[in-house]
Amino acid sequence: MSIADAVARARETGEYQDVLESIPYMAFLGLRVDHDENGPIVRMPGSDHIIGNPVLPAIHGGVVGAFLESAAIIHLIWAHESRQVPKIINLTVEYLRSARVVETFAQATITKHGRRIANVRIEAWQADRAKPVAAAHAHFLLPAEED
Repeated sequence: MSIADAVARARETGEYQDVLESIPYMAFLGLRVDHDENGPIVRMPGSDHIIGNPVLPAIHGGVVGAFLESAAIIHLIWAHESRQVPKIINLTVEYLRSARVVETFAQATITKHGRRIANVRIEAWQADRAKPVAAAHAHFLLPAEED
């Protein structure tokens, strides 16, 4: 299944598993998608292969950044009428707390949705949503409108 077919299927069914399996790093992280009234919530299970600091132990900062970017991509696929995956322009991550090696959640919010560019804010949390472990702001290039 192509990524375009996986995106189209996700838009129709609300099931993102084919998208997550079509993007190798999302599959490597073992991401899953749930929904609430504000859109998709992306879940990343705690696992030994994402540990960056074994002394704490804590999730690697690059994994946290990729997780936030993945949550933004899933949110944009959910919100945008396209069969293509939006392309990242830039991502600024704020590391707020050490991310323990437990299940971590992320949800994105579109702060501005233009014709070609979307500005997205993403937060990641673990046990308590009021205490995020990281937040990010990203800009994405949206696919051109399809006929």
